[in-house]
Amino acid sequence: MKTPMRHRQGFTLIEVLVALAVVAIALGAGLRAAGVATNNAQRLSDVIAAQWCADNQLTALKLGRVFPGTGDADFTCEQLGRSFQGKLVTRPTLNPSFRRVDAQVSDADGRPLVSLSTILSRN
Repeated sequence: MKTPMRHRQGFTLIEVLVALAVVAIALGAGLRAAGVATNNAQRLSDVIAAQWCADNQLTALKLGRVFPGTGDADFTCEQLGRSFQGKLVTRPTLNPSFRRVDAQVSDADGRPLVSLSTILSRN
């Protein structure tokens, strides 16, 4: 007569390694998602600050009530403790009484963040 075999309690080494691999993959995906969310939040903050810079430049032109000449002009802007580089691009329109002005703002590395446009009239 055969003696009954005892069943061990617990997990085998293979089961533990598979569980650790699953946990490692899940943690890696979570860290990647957190990093992407952080980068997106920083980019959104930069774009909002750049939009304020562009809007401030265009508003200053409107309030100045001076009909701008055509051409390009560089400007710098500080918002939220960061420095932004910008360019005002003024072009003629089909109607000589109007000018199109584009405010293009880039980050410190030169990557474009935002571009706003307006039409200014001769007063």
